[in-house]
Amino acid sequence: MSGETVRQLAARMAEHAHTHGLESMELVLHGGEPLLAGRQFVRFLIETVRREATGVEVRPVLQTNAVLLDRAWLHLCDELGIRVGISLDGDSAAHDRHRHGPGGRGSYAAVARALEPLTKPAFRHLFGGLLCTVDLRNDPLVTYESLRAFDPPAIDFLLPHGHWSAPPPGHDPNGAPYAAWLNQIFDLWYQASVQETAVRLFTEIIQLVLGGASSSEEIGLSPVVSVTVETDGEIEQSDLLKSVFDGAPATGLHVARDSFDAALLLPEIVARQIGAAALCETCAACPERRVCGAGLYVHRYRPGAGFANPSIYCADLLALISHIRRVVQADVTELIQGCAPA
Repeated sequence: MSGETVRQLAARMAEHAHTHGLESMELVLHGGEPLLAGRQFVRFLIETVRREATGVEVRPVLQTNAVLLDRAWLHLCDELGIRVGISLDGDSAAHDRHRHGPGGRGSYAAVARALEPLTKPAFRHLFGGLLCTVDLRNDPLVTYESLRAFDPPAIDFLLPHGHWSAPPPGHDPNGAPYAAWLNQIFDLWYQASVQETAVRLFTEIIQLVLGGASSSEEIGLSPVVSVTVETDGEIEQSDLLKSVFDGAPATGLHVARDSFDAALLLPEIVARQIGAAALCETCAACPERRVCGAGLYVHRYRPGAGFANPSIYCADLLALISHIRRVVQADVTELIQGCAPA
């Protein structure tokens, strides 16, 4: 990203925060691999945004594969208050199946080395958590325990991106293999006497089952609260939409000429702000519509029908939500009965 684009981005963030009286904004650096931008650029970016957005707390987050994450980077993150999320897909066999260096060698060993300082007191406060993409070929409990061994404050399990014209690996229209995989982890996690590691997908579903709201695009009906700014300054929807078709996230907006409020007026973003009103007939009639929310937007795409469809993970989401609901409701019922007067 050029220096001029950085300054335009900073101005747009400040404009949006001041227009809406926001006390804080989150600035997520991701890619590709954001560490390739270098420490000098990351310092310039964050300091420029903070200088422009006076009176607003700018909370930077960096999502990295951790291959380049060394102590020099960690000292910079500490100085600038950057929370660090690490992409890790399980143990060495699971992780190295997909994540290779230029020579074809798996990156697990490098990631494990980079994680070690984040587990120690000096840098522990920077550790945002681990992001793991689900692979049905991996043992779920081995995957969970290998992630938990790094004592992360949170784990995000992400369903691999797929939709109705390009289903995810192992998709079964008559079954729910991803729910079966995740349910095993949920049972182990939920039964732990002290849940020191939050599993965001599970905590979000529990929050929704108990009548709360979600803070994730992955589940529930909460409005989308972010935009992506590309390196050329284009303002786009979630970059996850790139997995659907070329140009899917495009809005035609640019930080040089358009405010972030302009994005809020676009039909494709309005559809992600109005909750249940944007659901297709199938989802609107579903008893779990408030909890499921049709799942992640990108997983709903069907050629000819756009995004007004159930998620390709519909059966999996229903099975996962139903399992969590049964467990939580049983505990709530027991608690209520235990508090009832004799």
